Amino acid sequence: MVSPAKKPVRRSPDDILVFGGSGSPRLTQRICDYLKVAPGQGEVLRFSEGNLFVRILENVRGRRVYLVQSTAFPANDNFMELLFWIDAFKRASAASVTVVMPYFSYAKGDKKDEPRVSIRARVCADAIEVAGADRVVTMDLHAPQIQGFFRIPVDVLYGMPVLCQAVRKKKLKDLIVVSPDVGFAKMARVYASELGVSLAIGDKTRSSDDENADVLHVIGDVEGKTALVVDDFTITGGTLISVAEKILKKGARAVYAVVTHGVFSSPKAMKLIDRSPIERLFVTDTVESQPVEFSKKIETVSVAPLFGEAIRRIHNRESISVLFPT
Repeated sequence: MVSPAKKPVRRSPDDILVFGGSGSPRLTQRICDYLKVAPGQGEVLRFSEGNLFVRILENVRGRRVYLVQSTAFPANDNFMELLFWIDAFKRASAASVTVVMPYFSYAKGDKKDEPRVSIRARVCADAIEVAGADRVVTMDLHAPQIQGFFRIPVDVLYGMPVLCQAVRKKKLKDLIVVSPDVGFAKMARVYASELGVSLAIGDKTRSSDDENADVLHVIGDVEGKTALVVDDFTITGGTLISVAEKILKKGARAVYAVVTHGVFSSPKAMKLIDRSPIERLFVTDTVESQPVEFSKKIETVSVAPLFGEAIRRIHNRESISVLFPT
């Protein structure tokens, strides 16, 4: 439950109104700290049969509202809560509702790759639009074409700048960026360009619809290098570990890894990472409701300044293209 404040927050008509759902309370507070505003007041009630009830606890009539909500753990509850918040804001006569969705869990369902299956990301996009959202801001979508599933503006931010900044602080020598597969090679090249290093690519295959993949080969010279494996998300850490093992067999000196969305669905994932050859795994705070305690090998960096700056620029009708990697 998001509890109401004891006293109403005094706001000027120009204040940015940022509300947080159950999926992102800490990130919401960090964004508000960056913007130097108090979080919007609201609450979520959960009834015994599983129903959700959301309530806005301050006036939003005629205001431009920003709602921060990641959809993970539990993905379905948090997604339904997101829709209810949007509907509540529109029925309370908000001028516009911008959905800030740091992690879009159903983005993995971006295509009909076998008979008789749903394109889940498209269904979710339609639901967000129908509920009344006017804009979506998200981070590192699993597939760029998902932006085209929406008929409203979608701004996709990237965790790369803050993750690269964290890597630079380690002052790693003889660094090489490694993409776990061809699909992420384009973004991995951006990482390599940002860090001023070369690139290698893994050859990954997935034999079933589960969360496991096998890395068969690594294309590129990693001998004597410190490898940095980069990816958009990880659920079990399996792919990262498989790449790390292949890299070390090819003569790499050490392996580090960065992912934007550290989902980590079970304690097994932490045990795998603890036992893995990965020396340090950097993740962002787009997901904060994991059902596990993080391994000591994991370091979290905040993307609140990126989202805060995007919200500030959208609110002031300024370009946000400066936030995108070139």
